[in-house]
Amino acid sequence: MSKVLVSDPIDQAGIDILSQVATVDVKTNLKPAELIEIIGEYDALMIRSGTQVTKEIIEAGTQLKIIGRAGVGVDNVDVPAATRQGIVVVNSPEGNTIAAAEHALAMMLSLSRYIPDANASVKRNEWDRKTFVGAEVYKKTLGIVGLGKIGSHVAAVARAMGMRLLAFDPFISTERAEQIGCQLVDLDLLLQQADYITLHIPKTPETTHLINAERLAKMKPNARIINCARGGIIDEDALADALKEGKIAGAALDVYESEPLKESKLRAIGKEVILTPHLGASTTEAQVNVAIDVAEQIRDVLLGLAARSAVNIPGLNPDVLQELKPYMQLAETLGRLVGQLAGGRIELLNVRLQGELATNKSQPLVVAALKGLLYQALRERVNYVNATIEAKERGIRVIETRDASVKDYAGSLHLEATGTLGTHSVTGALLGDGEIYLTNIDGFPISVPPSQYMVFTLHRDMPGIIGKLGSLLGSFNVNIASMQVGRKIVRGDAVMTLSIDDPLPDGILTEIIKVPGIRDAYTVTL
Repeated sequence: MSKVLVSDPIDQAGIDILSQVATVDVKTNLKPAELIEIIGEYDALMIRSGTQVTKEIIEAGTQLKIIGRAGVGVDNVDVPAATRQGIVVVNSPEGNTIAAAEHALAMMLSLSRYIPDANASVKRNEWDRKTFVGAEVYKKTLGIVGLGKIGSHVAAVARAMGMRLLAFDPFISTERAEQIGCQLVDLDLLLQQADYITLHIPKTPETTHLINAERLAKMKPNARIINCARGGIIDEDALADALKEGKIAGAALDVYESEPLKESKLRAIGKEVILTPHLGASTTEAQVNVAIDVAEQIRDVLLGLAARSAVNIPGLNPDVLQELKPYMQLAETLGRLVGQLAGGRIELLNVRLQGELATNKSQPLVVAALKGLLYQALRERVNYVNATIEAKERGIRVIETRDASVKDYAGSLHLEATGTLGTHSVTGALLGDGEIYLTNIDGFPISVPPSQYMVFTLHRDMPGIIGKLGSLLGSFNVNIASMQVGRKIVRGDAVMTLSIDDPLPDGILTEIIKVPGIRDAYTVTL
């Protein structure tokens, strides 16, 4: 009989499910050395956030088939090490969806009717009804920033309450938004029209302080904003100032830039602000749900079935995985690059396997390309299992082709994407040492390794243009690590690729396009 080790406290419902197919040992608070000593006896490991599953623990788990994290994140699991060992890693990405959505809705209603302060007032033996005259949400406009699973559930409930729905999500199609019942608009229009705004997006470099003083100034004086997503999306000092000055009517926050919340100007504001200590997933049901979800997946894998929420590649033979791994990294890198070139809302992805690569298994490469393509929108939430589903939900059409006649490299991969910024393409290959090289951008031949920060320009092939661009970047203290130009004919159109040491400062792309001869410019972070 299989053996399962549960190394963090989980709900009994999860243990009951595991007990149907395995002997379950619950041993919490194990030190790393203690876990390494015993993990070799077990077929499965179930954890929460307390256990750090390191490479050493994984390598000691010679019988492990699956590691289950009863929660959303898997940052405490060395997923690459598990994948190399052929171990499935699963989580529960939807276990707290309802809890988080309901908390956002509860915050909106509490903010509208001043419930926390009214409750405190009565408990102080007061009866002050005039102070707590609130607002109805019926027929009001709710602006939802981020239409993922949580934002979509908020939309469904708010719609049932008679609210008009606006949404901003640059990574979702208009058709998908309409299916949810939302009118898709840009962020500025949402801020200007919404009576309530709720945030349901990850924190990324692009979304940090997305709601700042400038954007708060666009909101209605009677507007209220709710953040139960991630701290740092709202500039908290700017929010406090806007509330004090009466520029907006209220705010409810469950997450903060620094947790636990330290000194904050928000604490001094009265009934117009509600602050809760990151309670979005803190329901009895959510804790039960994640335990059941992950336990069921462990049970299924032990029975030889597939897991539904694996974060690596379930069911793929480790030998095949090892063979395809370099090409999957190529596909993911190209996906991230072309996704940023095409921009925002992607409508179509064409994946073409070329040369010797055309004879390989295609599905893992297509999935890896989608994972890269969706990274800007979903970050760590996209994985090899859900990439196809997430692409389908966003209305992205995927076309797969093969062309064995291409002979420039032993095997290369070509991706073409159509998005907000138009149609762009990128081709890449693996050189003899396994290093990834970009071999073509938008039809222009190049040969450069990808770097973390890159700039691409479309320009006329003319004397002096490289020097002008270099001087411009130098004036902004941007250091160029490498540069290459790709062209089809002399003095025709050309593409310039620059690898730079640091992210391009704000506003420089506009200045680059002003350089005579440069038609367009893009910045990419890999």
